[in-house]
Amino acid sequence: VQLQASGGGLVQAGDSLRLSCVASGRTFGAYAWFRQAPGKEREFVAASSWRGEKKEYADSVKGRFTISRGNRDNTMYLRMNSLKPEDTAVYYCAARANWAPRSTIYAWWGQGTQVTVSS
Repeated sequence: VQLQASGGGLVQAGDSLRLSCVASGRTFGAYAWFRQAPGKEREFVAASSWRGEKKEYADSVKGRFTISRGNRDNTMYLRMNSLKPEDTAVYYCAARANWAPRSTIYAWWGQGTQVTVSS
C-alpha cells in the first residue's frame, strides 16, 4: 500500500491551495488529512468515508477546507481556501479500512507535503 501526497507550497494569506494524495495497493473504507506544525503535535484536519457520504472537519478549518476524492480513481484531495498563517504545517494524507467517526487511528500514511502561508 502506498499513499503519495503532493501539492504543498508557499502561498499568501487568503490564497487557496489543493493537496492531492494518490493511493494504491488496496481498497479503503475511509481517508483523512492531518497536519503537524513545528513544535506541535499532529492534529486532525478532515476525514471522509470512501464514497463520501460521511465527512468530518476540525473546527479550525470548517467552512474553508473541503475533503474529496476523484470519481474514477484513488486520488484524494484537500481543497484549502482562505488560508491563514496558522494553517502552516506539514500535511499528511492517511487511509484506513473502514469508517470510524472522529478516529485518529489510520493504518496507512503518506509522506507529507509542506504548506506555508505567509502573512
